[in-house]
Amino acid sequence: MADIQYYDVILRPVITEKSMAEMADRKYTFYVHPDANKFMIKDAVEKMFEGTKVEKVNTMNLDGKLRRRGRTTGKTARRKKAIVTLTAESKEIEIFTGL
Repeated sequence: MADIQYYDVILRPVITEKSMAEMADRKYTFYVHPDANKFMIKDAVEKMFEGTKVEKVNTMNLDGKLRRRGRTTGKTARRKKAIVTLTAESKEIEIFTGL
């Protein structure tokens, strides 16, 4: 496995209706590096967003979708998604406020 730093783990937030609805339960969704594990994701969230305490991390691997362009078929890139649950005394993540 490559040497992944904490700032390379979180790629971008997932902004969908479902992920926005889960924010009321203090659950935040991110696309993460495919080689990152749950411990790395927890460490990255706590270091990048001051005052946050992670209770648990759920991850899922998403396969690429099948796409066609004429006769040629291919797949889009694989992704990994993480749902991070914060503790009750933790601060909110500011990048999601105002959306």
